[in-house]
Amino acid sequence: MTAADEGEFLIVTGMSGAGRSTAANALEDLGWYVVDNLPPQILRPLLELTDMGGANLPKIAAVVDVRGRNLFDDFPGVARALRDRGGVKVLFLDASDDVLVRRFESVRRPHPLQGDGTLLDGIRTERSRLAPIREAADVLIDTSSLNIHQLATQVSEMFSEEGAARHRLTFLSFGFKYGVPTDVDLVADMRFLPNPFWNEELRDHTGQDAEVRDYVLSRPGAEEFLAAYVQALRPVLEGYQRENKSHSTVAIGCTGGKHRSVAMAEELARRIADAPGVAVNVRHRDLGRE
Repeated sequence: MTAADEGEFLIVTGMSGAGRSTAANALEDLGWYVVDNLPPQILRPLLELTDMGGANLPKIAAVVDVRGRNLFDDFPGVARALRDRGGVKVLFLDASDDVLVRRFESVRRPHPLQGDGTLLDGIRTERSRLAPIREAADVLIDTSSLNIHQLATQVSEMFSEEGAARHRLTFLSFGFKYGVPTDVDLVADMRFLPNPFWNEELRDHTGQDAEVRDYVLSRPGAEEFLAAYVQALRPVLEGYQRENKSHSTVAIGCTGGKHRSVAMAEELARRIADAPGVAVNVRHRDLGRE
């Protein structure tokens, strides 16, 4: 059972510089509603709102940190009270002092609690203040040896629903004469295949129609391209998931975006649909243009 199965309200806290923002972003990518820099006193009303909303509200992750200053002192008691109601978990992010010092120095920012002291003074003050919360946390992640991609991947694995897709892949058909889409990751050109436009029986149909699809897929080179491209995409999709890249778009082009690109995008989506951890969909940008 994953952490997401056990509760729909997650409190994210921990040491400054340990990766709260990265964890919050990963949760947001999984569909959680993330509230950042929330004073502990507002946790109760937020949970009550969740109870009232029931299934209509998404899973909520509340990020609580020392920017709340004196408000943060109330956090242990508030967290205990919320836990007594059930359905609330605490994720605590930690890292060693020397790693935290290096991270703060790399971004040239002071620690929120260092005042007139050193970075290490601020870190030690925060660690002392957070000790009871760390001790009682449901999930503890030490990020000392993790980069941001590794941390995001670990959070995704812990809090994603069983069987949920970790990457969403879109095949986008388009016509080169209308311009190459700019917001894509990969582009493939189908103009090496004969154009059904020049066949009067096929001209008014699209790549979604069986007669055009069968024509395109039966042309010399079509099957070879499909097999090779699917084989090439599989390790790319695996790598995207390891690097916590949650979305990608593969653009499939032909001259007008009506016949070849549409048929090939649909077929690629069908063949890659069984890729582990990947949800596949198809869009046709220029289908319907004159």
